[in-house]
Amino acid sequence: MKRLTEKEEEIMHYLWSRGPMFVRDILDIFPDPKPHYNTVSTVIRVLEEKGFVEHKVYGNTYQYAAKVSRDQYKGKALRRVVSNYFDNSYTNVVSTLIEEERVSVDELKKLIKKIEKGKK
Repeated sequence: MKRLTEKEEEIMHYLWSRGPMFVRDILDIFPDPKPHYNTVSTVIRVLEEKGFVEHKVYGNTYQYAAKVSRDQYKGKALRRVVSNYFDNSYTNVVSTLIEEERVSVDELKKLIKKIEKGKK
């Protein structure tokens, strides 16, 4: 699975949260100043080339939908970050989160209990 640019991710988030849309619908969601129609259309076509988006034809226009789910992309992105920045170690990720006080000991205990319940 290829990486997405910031704008590509933004459009994918719209498709994931709102479902199939036309370019005009996507454009309407963007905050001001809105990108040009052709810019959004080009990004959508690139997403389609990368295999993230598919389309249905309605007359002379296309409706685009996410072909890759948010969970699929999220999992791949997480694996890439863990591989590139944490020596492929999820333990290193958790250690960093603890060191930076992003996760408390109580939260870890709850997570461990949840994992142990899932194994039974």
